[in-house]
Amino acid sequence: MSALAKNYNRRKIAFKKGKGSFLYSTNGKKYLDFVQGIAVNSLGHANPYLTKAMSNQAKKLWHVSNAFNIPEGEKLAKRLTQKTFADYVIFQNSGVEATEAAIKAARRYFYSIGKPQKNRILCIRNSFHGRTLAAIFASGSKKMTEGFGPKVPGFDHFNFADHKGLKKAITKRTAAIMIETVMGESGIKVIPDWCLKDLRKICNKKKVLLILDEVQCGIGRSGKFFAFEYAKIKPDIVPIAKGIGGGFPIGAVLMNKKVASSMTPGSHGSTFGGNPLAMSVGNAVLDQIFKKGFLKNVQKSSEHFLSELYKIKEDYPEIIKEVRGIGLLLGLQLYTDQSKFIKKLEDNKLLTMRAGENVVRILPPLNVKKQEIDLAIKIIRKVCERLN
Repeated sequence: MSALAKNYNRRKIAFKKGKGSFLYSTNGKKYLDFVQGIAVNSLGHANPYLTKAMSNQAKKLWHVSNAFNIPEGEKLAKRLTQKTFADYVIFQNSGVEATEAAIKAARRYFYSIGKPQKNRILCIRNSFHGRTLAAIFASGSKKMTEGFGPKVPGFDHFNFADHKGLKKAITKRTAAIMIETVMGESGIKVIPDWCLKDLRKICNKKKVLLILDEVQCGIGRSGKFFAFEYAKIKPDIVPIAKGIGGGFPIGAVLMNKKVASSMTPGSHGSTFGGNPLAMSVGNAVLDQIFKKGFLKNVQKSSEHFLSELYKIKEDYPEIIKEVRGIGLLLGLQLYTDQSKFIKKLEDNKLLTMRAGENVVRILPPLNVKKQEIDLAIKIIRKVCERLN
């Protein structure tokens, strides 16, 4: 009997090793892993370059307090700011820590300019920003908040795609609007570029901050380093995690100079955030993602994958309702039962993950090979054929 709490509905499968796009189970079976830790293993399992970087750093120094300068963190922060909108970075250990830091930074900014009453965060109802107390109430999901009262105050909500509702929900107390650029857990819902552009204009007009949560869709997952780059806008704050560590726990909140000016010594901290081992791995991930042609190849892989998925949808319209996604953050919205479909894929050695709105989430590594995509397509088509 397991001593682990039952807060996860774990599948009855365990793995002993992984390599690239594949996992090998304890009973000797080989699976094509298009979950990749839920968009965490951006470069696949046991990537040799990341393994070497981690090993080299582990032989020198794992951890030192943030009371001291950490050169590996300085290097990673500099690279992130040089390639993005951001001027400053605070490192964390996870996505929800980064989201919490983003909320703190937004509220602290208005406090620092003499407007402490501007402290409310406006979010999309039934979004996902993590599972800490503040984050679940930011989501506005009854399912996520059930049993975790009293309610954490300071959050307001509007419905997805309700632009009138969004504008109406902004008040004199609104500090920031926080949304996922691509809503992953909610069903792979991509916020259109024109919406993001309009949102930036609204934030400017109403003098509120724009927080774009790119924990799942960032770090090349969309085909650009950040998904909001397609809209050619600049947010004020961006929490990241998952792909930046390639499987190692790293989170960060990126901020412009205006916001970061309020984050003075003692305003925020993390015991493990920014440790030398994590920072070395993060730098190794960027070495690969910043290589010439890497993101273009993600876009090319995405085009091929989406093209083939649309063909399957055309052939099985009674099973697949909609193909969703951007880059290599993809989803199939089904008419048929989601859980059964995922189980059938698993039986055929393809691992996928569920998302909201009866969507099957597909998350290959960013360096996935064409033949691996073709294998996944073959399995998906086979399952559709048998369910037809």
